[in-house]
Formats: sequence, C-alpha cells, structure tokens
Amino acid sequence: MNIQKVGVVGCGLMGSGIAEVCARNGYDVVVLDLTDGILKQGLGRIEKSLSKAVSKGKLSEEARGKTLSRISVTTKPTDLADRDLVIEAVLEDLEEKKKVFAELDQILGPNSIITTNSSSLCVIEMASATERGDKVLGTHFFYPAPIMPLIELVRTILTSDETMSTAQEFAASIGKETIVAKDRPGYVCARLIIPFLLDAVRACEEGLASKEDIDTALEMGMNHPMGPLTVVDFFGLDTLLLIADGLFEEFKDPRFAAPTLLRRMVAAGHFGRKTGEGFYQY
Repeated sequence: MNIQKVGVVGCGLMGSGIAEVCARNGYDVVVLDLTDGILKQGLGRIEKSLSKAVSKGKLSEEARGKTLSRISVTTKPTDLADRDLVIEAVLEDLEEKKKVFAELDQILGPNSIITTNSSSLCVIEMASATERGDKVLGTHFFYPAPIMPLIELVRTILTSDETMSTAQEFAASIGKETIVAKDRPGYVCARLIIPFLLDAVRACEEGLASKEDIDTALEMGMNHPMGPLTVVDFFGLDTLLLIADGLFEEFKDPRFAAPTLLRRMVAAGHFGRKTGEGFYQY
C-alpha cells in the first residue's frame, strides 16, 4: 500500500512530534485532539522545534514553511476519513486506546492501517476493537520523535505481511530505523529499560547518592548520553508508573515494582518536564 495521507490522534508531546516528523518528510498530516487549546499547544511545540532546527542550520526556512503547510488540526474524528495511515498517540491507557481504535475502524476506508504509539500495552487488544486486525500494529516512536532514530514495530498474531512491509517502508521514508518485536508486555525497549530506571529511583530513594551524582555516574562512568533520573523526567514519571504497574501486573516480577518515591511524586503532580518539575526543575 502506498501511504500518502497520515493521521495522528493526540497532539501531546509524542503526537505533535510524530506529526512533525511525518510532515517534514513530505506527508500530508491531519492531527486530531479533543480541544482547540490542546491542538494550539501542540502546534506551538511543532513551530518551536522547527525554528530550533532552522537556527541550527538543520532545516531551511523554506522547508520549515512547507512542513507547517502540510499539517492541519481538527477536533472532528471524521476529518481522518481519507487517511491511509493513522497513528494513535493518546494516553497510555488500554481502554482509552481501544475506544480510539473502535472509532477509527468505523471512519476509515477498508484498506487504511491503524497503529499505536504505545510503549508497552497489548496491541492485539486494541486490534480486537476493530474489524481489521490484519491492518493493526504497534509503531512505537521515541521521544523526541523528530530526533530519535528508532521505531519499534510491534507485530500481533493477526498483523499481515503486507501491513508489516508497508510499515517498514513508511518508517524508512521518514528516516527511521526499525526493529520488530512480538506483542508481549513492554516489547523490547520498555522490558529492558524500565527495571533500570526504577533502580535509579530506588537508589535516590535510599540515599545511595544525590540525584546529580547518580546521573553523573552513568553519564561519565558508563558513557550514557543522559543520566537515568534525567531520562525519567523526559519520559514522564506518570508514564513510567503506568508502564511499571502494567508490567508488574503481567509478570509479578519485583524488578517492575514501582518505588514508593515514584508513587509519591506522581501523586504530587511532579511528572517531570511536562509539568515543570520532577527530579529536577524546568
């Protein structure tokens, strides 16, 4: 299938970034969200990102203008009816995603593909809300989507070879590398990184070292580009907790048990960069 028109459901940090990278690579993009206010914030993030790329010489002013011209926003789901591919990027909540998939299934043409940007949830359960299980898969982008080079493709037991091939071609067309994971909790990346991030939170909670020294240890001692507590702030403490709880429920493995400190910070509304405060202030 030849993808020409892309839809993105959700204009938050991930959705706006996905819309940007698709538009920068020539795709006509429609972004759907609940309110005009959310869409305005998302467009602001896209404009800021593009302006930063121009200032660094990575994008021309002409390309910036063309990218913005390819993006339109809407609060009406029916405006996605002509999309060849729709990428869902709403809250990491299975029931909410299933509602989105069911609605998209009724709106889209029979050949359109629906994907989820989930980083850990069961994709086949989302597919079960549709009548096109063969045209559903996971396309897990990484934050920030315009910069991070990987998409984790998640194949269910129903995803067809044609759908996988189309997804791989699409990813290549927007400059991304891909890996293919089975539809198992956490896929590859979350399964491996969540215990590591939780251990960093535990180390901070136990007073093993200051948050700055924990981050410096991994940056300078292990050559990580970013310390784990800084990663948690980028990732979102609320998102980390949601994924950790889901993995613990699935595996009952203590590696996925969320530290008390993480729960307390989320309860306080300290989600990281998205709220201006997490382990660090922004």
